[in-house]
Amino acid sequence: MQFRTIIKILGQLVALFSITMVPPALVSLIYKDGGGVPFVLAFIFSVVIGLAAYYPNRHEHGDLKAREGFLIVVLFWLVLGTFVAVPLVFLQEPNLSLADSVFEAFSGLTTTGATVLTGIEYLPKSVLFYRQQLQWLGGMGIIVLAVAVLPMLGVGGMQLYRAETPGPVKDSKMTPRIADTAKHLWYIYVSLTIACTLAYWAAGMDWFDAICHSFSTIAIGGFSTYDASMGQFDSPLINFICVVFLLIAAINFSLHYAAVSSRSLRVYLRDPEFKVFLLIQLALVIVCFTVLSSNNIYADGDETLDQAMFQAVSMSTTAGFATDNFSAWPLFLPILLIFSSFIGGCAGSTGGGMKVVRVFLLYLQGIRELNRLVHPRAIYSIKLGRKALPDKVVEAVWGFFSAYALVFVIIMLALMGTGMDNISAFSATAACLNNLGPGLGEVAAHYGAISDTAKWLLTIAMVFGRLEIFTLLVLFTPTFWRG
Repeated sequence: MQFRTIIKILGQLVALFSITMVPPALVSLIYKDGGGVPFVLAFIFSVVIGLAAYYPNRHEHGDLKAREGFLIVVLFWLVLGTFVAVPLVFLQEPNLSLADSVFEAFSGLTTTGATVLTGIEYLPKSVLFYRQQLQWLGGMGIIVLAVAVLPMLGVGGMQLYRAETPGPVKDSKMTPRIADTAKHLWYIYVSLTIACTLAYWAAGMDWFDAICHSFSTIAIGGFSTYDASMGQFDSPLINFICVVFLLIAAINFSLHYAAVSSRSLRVYLRDPEFKVFLLIQLALVIVCFTVLSSNNIYADGDETLDQAMFQAVSMSTTAGFATDNFSAWPLFLPILLIFSSFIGGCAGSTGGGMKVVRVFLLYLQGIRELNRLVHPRAIYSIKLGRKALPDKVVEAVWGFFSAYALVFVIIMLALMGTGMDNISAFSATAACLNNLGPGLGEVAAHYGAISDTAKWLLTIAMVFGRLEIFTLLVLFTPTFWRG
């Protein structure tokens, strides 16, 4: 294990990431909100620590293999998440504890969108901007991780996309192709953010809110500059714009790249995961609309459709934006929407959850086992579109599902051990492991009232969810350290 090379890379990342403390400081200057000093201090602190890690190891140029790749990916999120919390610790307003600061920081960086804050609209503009910026940067990190890095590491069935992804496929080494892939993804990501900002502004948001909400929309994060989230604007047009961009951001960015490269939309129609994703979204909207209509929750059909579509898409793509208190909706709808977050977005998107392609493959595997019961000697292959998949991919997906379920149960039981009630513990685990944000019960509005122990546990859940479970779990195996 080339530890000195890894420390050098982490030092570079921390020093580079310190630049992200500058925009909130500038926002503080513009709005004269008095919240800029913590960001300047955090900038200096991050630069010093980053250079201290980089400089002594600057001549290390080891050839990184998959094993180092796992460690770098995990440390990247853990180290950056820690440094991201530094300005929040320094803040006078709001005055956050260490547990609250780390929870809020990791929630932003992993695009979970769970918050411990209340009275958000009264916070300094610099703090509001920083929270939104965190989600945007985290969203980009997730895409690069999912499209460029994880397929190479072969995590949980993500190697499906080796053939189609413009990512690294040479041996098992970190290659320059990652940088090339990341560059193209950045172009698409920034372009979508600009388009979303302009759409929000044209629909009636001021520039500050339009920029901030476009950050968290494209990142499928869910942070807002208001306690009431998107409900603050009370605008069906803004809700519709949000839904459109959430759907775009929840699609595999490899498809966006392929569509831009080929200048053809047929790329989407040929992708089975995309079609299944749209089918799930449509089904959820129809179910929500039907139940809300039959219970006369809203004044008319237009408002019912607006609320049903917004909440269904927001929850199932794991954004967690709100226009109303969905936890008070009738019958099974709150639980249905929480469960929909387990599916999440497509692989290679900013969405959380297990990803549509994995759930679809589990379904196909179930169908294959039923067919084998009827015809035990027949040979059935699982096909994604026209492509037959090797059994090792299906096995990897099953392994991922098992690990996901195990981590979920352990964290939920641990939360219940802190005194949390069943519904709150279940929904909080689902919301953080799926990077969703809002839950039910105690955590329906915010996470400020739960214990510090519960916050630390849920922070771990966020990291597990964001790193696709296996990437983090593999570090706990003796084989990893012996290899």
